[in-house]
Amino acid sequence: MTDERDLGPQPLMLLIESWGLSNHDLVEASPEQLTHKQVQRACQGRKLTLKMKQKLARTLNFAVWGRLTDDEREGFSEYFPKHLFNYSKGFETDVPDINEGVLMSIGERKLRRDFKEELGIE
Repeated sequence: MTDERDLGPQPLMLLIESWGLSNHDLVEASPEQLTHKQVQRACQGRKLTLKMKQKLARTLNFAVWGRLTDDEREGFSEYFPKHLFNYSKGFETDVPDINEGVLMSIGERKLRRDFKEELGIE
């Protein structure tokens, strides 16, 4: 049975992989109590509310931003729901990643201590 709420793999999953992150990295970086189940559902294409899409976009930005050096941060542009979900208003297919120039694998890096303190998660 096909459900209209399940929309297949989302660009969010590709971005998480491109940055070398895991679902756990997003949960760890989230100051909004994001769960592993929420991240998994978002990646698999479960249709989400605007509020949840915004929460995931903020969390992805936090997870990436918190691992970048000061110099790398200058070239980073924030992701919005239209970049992460193919059913979001404003989504465009075949558009390169907005951070293509700074995109790298940062999965081995830990969240910066100053960033954790700033968010109040340490």
